[in-house]
Amino acid sequence: MEVINRTQVKVFVFTGLTDNGNLAPFLFILFLHIYMVTMLANIGMMAIIYNSTTLHTPMYFFLSYLSLVDIFFSSVIAPKMMQDLISVSKTISFSGCALQFYFFAALGSTESLLLSNMAYDRYAAICHPLHYVSLMTKKKCLYLVFLVTSGGFLQSIVQTSCVFSLMFCRSNLIDHFYCHTPSLLRLSCSDTFSCDMITVYFVGVFGTGCLVVILVSYMLIISSILRIKSAEGRQKAFSTCFSHILCICIFFGAIMSTYICSPSSAFEKLDKVASVFFTVVTPMLNPLIYSLRNQEVKRIIMRAVHNLMSVDITLSNIRHHARTFLVIFSN
Repeated sequence: MEVINRTQVKVFVFTGLTDNGNLAPFLFILFLHIYMVTMLANIGMMAIIYNSTTLHTPMYFFLSYLSLVDIFFSSVIAPKMMQDLISVSKTISFSGCALQFYFFAALGSTESLLLSNMAYDRYAAICHPLHYVSLMTKKKCLYLVFLVTSGGFLQSIVQTSCVFSLMFCRSNLIDHFYCHTPSLLRLSCSDTFSCDMITVYFVGVFGTGCLVVILVSYMLIISSILRIKSAEGRQKAFSTCFSHILCICIFFGAIMSTYICSPSSAFEKLDKVASVFFTVVTPMLNPLIYSLRNQEVKRIIMRAVHNLMSVDITLSNIRHHARTFLVIFSN
């Protein structure tokens, strides 16, 4: 009988982002454009870093990996969310929900750890500039990326195993647009205390813990910047950190809004808005913030646009001369 209860719910149903039929098509078009920009911006950022030897530094190595994580992180949630906006049935299978939950938790934790690694990189560059090359070697960067990825995916195995080993023998209606931890736990007819504690622990380690590392790093960075005598030097040092600080504020601000707010109905809409922000909007903003704030990246983008325009002008001239030649030849 226990086995039957555990497998009773085979399909979950989402309430979705909105129940307003008139608003759904507009949201679909909006998020489709956001998703397309996310893919293009992140792939473009990776291509720029890969093809520009001047950007083959630890900071841009981490940034290219951040773009890769953002591509998959957005793809875990956005396509299903957009499908549900234009579908009558907003269903997901039990195994599909488990897979979505697993990759969402894994990639979210990986991004948190990666942002803390990027803070350490900025600390090493600003506070120990003479030893930066020896501190941030290529081997160490690869090791750190392997470490954050392994940590993110391993902790997700624990969370996913805990949540989806529970019995779901009551309602199958998830009051969200993806397989959201608090929403799933509220549906279970099992004792969820251990899963609640595991969720609190991992959110604390990968959320609060990473945030503490970042804050300590930037306290040391600010202290080091204030000791720089020239105003130009201080401005240059701070400008290298501003994009990273902005990405951190957006990402962790949205996460805290989702997991810290009370689960009461008063916060349900705020919870969904915050979830949309850090699962769909943030992956788009990260490469845009870095490209708009970074002079080196902007120069490379402008050079690429100029080269494309030059190629277009050259092709137009070739077509013009070809038409002229054909007219003369035909006469």
